Amino acid sequence: MNPPPAASQGFLTTEHLVKRFDEVLAVDDVNLSIAKGEIFALLGSSGCGKSTLLRMLAGFESPSSGRILLGGQDIAALAPYERPINMMFQSYALFPHLSVWDNIAFGLRREGLPKGEIRTRVEDMLRLVQLEKMAQRKPHQLSGGQQQRVALARSLAKRPQLLLLDEPLGALDKKLREQTQFELVNIIESVGVTCVMVTHDQEEAMSMASRIAIMSHGQVLQVGTPEEIYERPNCRFVADFIGSVNLFEGRLQASSGGAEVATASGPVRLAQTAEDLAAGAAVTLAVRPEKIGIATQRPAQAHNVFAGRVREIGYLGSYSSYIVDLPTGQAVRITQSNADHHSPIRWGDEVFFWWSDAAPVLLTR
Repeated sequence: MNPPPAASQGFLTTEHLVKRFDEVLAVDDVNLSIAKGEIFALLGSSGCGKSTLLRMLAGFESPSSGRILLGGQDIAALAPYERPINMMFQSYALFPHLSVWDNIAFGLRREGLPKGEIRTRVEDMLRLVQLEKMAQRKPHQLSGGQQQRVALARSLAKRPQLLLLDEPLGALDKKLREQTQFELVNIIESVGVTCVMVTHDQEEAMSMASRIAIMSHGQVLQVGTPEEIYERPNCRFVADFIGSVNLFEGRLQASSGGAEVATASGPVRLAQTAEDLAAGAAVTLAVRPEKIGIATQRPAQAHNVFAGRVREIGYLGSYSSYIVDLPTGQAVRITQSNADHHSPIRWGDEVFFWWSDAAPVLLTR
């Protein structure tokens, strides 16, 4: 995945985009700016509005209000066939009676392109997706990953300005999905097409997209790179939705020179300041499991150290996962790499766990 292009180069933008279905507000005032050549992911749980937003970009749904600009042109009122956009569906929608070659050529023939140009484009696409030797096979003679590449080649053959992917890897099993993610990104980036994808799979979005929009109840809660979304979530929902996280409720005790938060489990010191918050303000601290140390002996550091009892241990090969119960009743998840040693910690052990001042993220909503 390449770094995202500069945000000021907005090629696809939505302005105050709204979609209502009777009384249901499916998309609620969405404003996005997507750069030319960017792979952009809409990520959220079922019913969050991401698929409706994608269908409005494709022209399959009309906005209730707002604008969709592609290269500066408002396309919100254009029919799907009038837009320089192609959409690849989760089912791939390949024609079972046509060969790979003819599936890729299908849209080009409907456009009435000369036979020579059709041949050139199809052969270029076959080389791009590395399926030249399978050009005469039917879809049922291909693996799931190969079918996915045919569907992608068919979408790219028409040279769209914008490629829309609806759960592009959803039909593949987990191992094949992981193998195909980087392959798909390399193909899209080699063509240079702007791409918007919808997924509910966090790993898929994090590994494929240069930027991600987290959606909930029709709204975009945060837009950022995968690192920004994971390391600096802007609200409790995003912190809890992406990966695993431990959330601690508390009240701000100091607001300059590094904040301190009083929680039920004890005081927590933060490297970040909170000058814009008043002392006593209710806040939430988000701490990722991999940022927490764990041992049966108390560490040397004097603060952000807590004690609890191990309730569960999961050995997951490269790392181990621990669930530690605090005296308050809260359970804390901790992950520790198995690269250097096998942990002596056992079920039921009394343990200490700790984190640095920089580990917690302070959330106010």
